[in-house]
Amino acid sequence: MEARDVPISVPALATEPQFAQRLREHLEGKQLLDRRYQLQKVQGGHVALPVLEEKLSQLWLPQEMPCALVQIQDPVPSRAVRRQTPAQKLREDLRQLLGESWSEELERDVPHAWQRHGDLVLLSEDSFRAAHWENLGPALWETVASALGAQRLAKRGRVLPDGMRSPSVTLLLGQDGWVEHVDNGIRYTFDVTKCMFSAGNITEKLRVASLPCSGEVLVDLYAGIGYFTLPYLVHAGAAFAHACEWNGHAVEALRRNLALNGVQDRCHVHHGDSRQLELQDVADRVNLGLIPSSEEGWPVACRVLKSTGGVLHIHHNVESVPVPAPSQTPVLQVEQGSPEAANTDREAQGLTEDSGKETLGARIRPEWQRWAEATAARIQELLVELHGQLWCTSILHIEPVKSYAPHVHHLVLDLECRPVPST
Repeated sequence: MEARDVPISVPALATEPQFAQRLREHLEGKQLLDRRYQLQKVQGGHVALPVLEEKLSQLWLPQEMPCALVQIQDPVPSRAVRRQTPAQKLREDLRQLLGESWSEELERDVPHAWQRHGDLVLLSEDSFRAAHWENLGPALWETVASALGAQRLAKRGRVLPDGMRSPSVTLLLGQDGWVEHVDNGIRYTFDVTKCMFSAGNITEKLRVASLPCSGEVLVDLYAGIGYFTLPYLVHAGAAFAHACEWNGHAVEALRRNLALNGVQDRCHVHHGDSRQLELQDVADRVNLGLIPSSEEGWPVACRVLKSTGGVLHIHHNVESVPVPAPSQTPVLQVEQGSPEAANTDREAQGLTEDSGKETLGARIRPEWQRWAEATAARIQELLVELHGQLWCTSILHIEPVKSYAPHVHHLVLDLECRPVPST
């Protein structure tokens, strides 16, 4: 039998049909009518009007309006309730829970958006902050979960300044925070209380998945839970990957994700600081997916490249002056919101983004080009220092991923690096 978010029974006042309209107007005027349920016919041909259980003590009726208090079994939700969005249902259920304690301050404290990961809903840090919520105990989180169709609840706090971007997340309802997310046919599992999921990088993950990497060896210097390692292995056809990650919680999720997608035999996980990575002359490609800057990883990237060269994918946040795009110029729309949110309730996750306030021009901005050229020159210097011979670096592509406030863009530079043959 399908589960229903309604109680087994609700109190109602039953009266003869000719008095039903008058009784309804009276209950509405006294704010006693329970609008969550329909009026229903009951035994004896009477009409039953649902009333708010928490206000039964206030119930007073004129003597000329004969009626009796009854219980409606399996009440039918009203049309208004059936049309409610999850956000509306959440507010209505909380209003019912608090009764006379409900206030405008509490209503402002109820979230409009959240992230959904299967049966777990992750609330934003700016919700349920008022002290009054604490007085409700477990009933609060049970009500929120029921309204949002969730089995588990968690609430996000500030990202911890520990160098690993560890989330500060509190589990409010449920036994654990492990969830699973499917992204472009790739399965990711992670503990929301210990790891963050970078949903805003979906365009770059899709681009990586389409790169021609058949037979290649990848070194991913900042693997996380496998955001880019997995697209390279599952879709782009990389033969083998070295995935480096120093956060133990992310490493646990990464190992699970490799197994979930059946590529664990094609990847070696290096748990530790990628700057101390003891590899060299192995990679056809190196992914440097760290922002705001991956510059500390550039010397390692140059060292792990094969002596015949390869391609570096360098992530960086680049600031640029605002330039209004002509109306005729095609633009690349900045991503908004989170693909995790299952209804229309969406909320950006990860770093604080200004996505949606600005669009990224399809043309390459001068600041982007200058950064790419300076990066190419620095990488060339590192390669010459390392190998003692001349290398050539070529800018293949500059990819805008998303924007951060104000006028800061997450870019990826595809840089080809090749030794210059001695003459």
